[in-house]
Amino acid sequence: MPSDYPSYLSLHESGELARRAERAVESLADCVMCARECHADRSRETPEKSFCRTGRHARVSSAFPHHGEEPCLRGRNGSGTIFFSFCNLRCVFCQNYEISWLGQGRTVGPEELARMMIALQRHGCHNINFVTPSHVVPQILEALVPAVEDGLSLPIVYNTGGYDRLETLQLLDGVVDIYMPDFKFWEPEVSKELTAAEDYCEVACRALKEMHRQVGDLVMDERGIARRGLLIRHLVMPNDQAGTQQVMRFLAREVSPDTFVNIMAQYHPEHYAAAHPQINRGLATSEYLEAVEIAEQEGLSRFDPR
Repeated sequence: MPSDYPSYLSLHESGELARRAERAVESLADCVMCARECHADRSRETPEKSFCRTGRHARVSSAFPHHGEEPCLRGRNGSGTIFFSFCNLRCVFCQNYEISWLGQGRTVGPEELARMMIALQRHGCHNINFVTPSHVVPQILEALVPAVEDGLSLPIVYNTGGYDRLETLQLLDGVVDIYMPDFKFWEPEVSKELTAAEDYCEVACRALKEMHRQVGDLVMDERGIARRGLLIRHLVMPNDQAGTQQVMRFLAREVSPDTFVNIMAQYHPEHYAAAHPQINRGLATSEYLEAVEIAEQEGLSRFDPR
């Protein structure tokens, strides 16, 4: 098998992919899949007391070739995005409110989810990009088995908010080729107010280190298309609510100075942001430019070219 083939193909060949899927699906009965660890019984379609409000099968909002992702993901043919409904964070300023808060989408079984992956591959997409996957890792693993049997061979992108449980990430070791987490907040009081996750920074720091251990720094092919590695997204927020300097210092010193970072400037107040005065305005250009300068001062140099 060529060395640049996704490693999940080897896991499937050995039977390990199916074994992990089985264990993960069984764990839904007392779910601690994400960092919420809510212990809900998600083995039914309508679970009670589940933060993610997702039952035995995943809900999908959309699946399409995305041409708005980072250039190293979208290339010429697009990134094959599969947007999952609901979320384990529900940020008050969420720009995908209808999907992440309201659950817009439909329930799909493993065979249908596998068919979505194959359709995106046949379209020529450069990867399969799972968006908001933290709460549906069992369903993803389960669907990967028939997808691989039907010929799936694209790199897998795990596009997450960063609130990922270490043990779940270890289930994905050798499955995910490209990790693309957010690093949203540094200060616990900010994440508590804006996501109801006071331990967000602690969880994200642990998760990002594990992701880097698995896949290393971002590697691209001769076309500039990402093949494997870690890509961080950091949304700059008004009044430095994201704690940009601390985030960049952590990435440079405790993950890797060669970490690829997309420093994003598109924040604008949405939905419940009006109830939080410190984020109830758009981002100033000067705030974004200062964030980029901070990242460089902290020793980072690989940034999204946009």
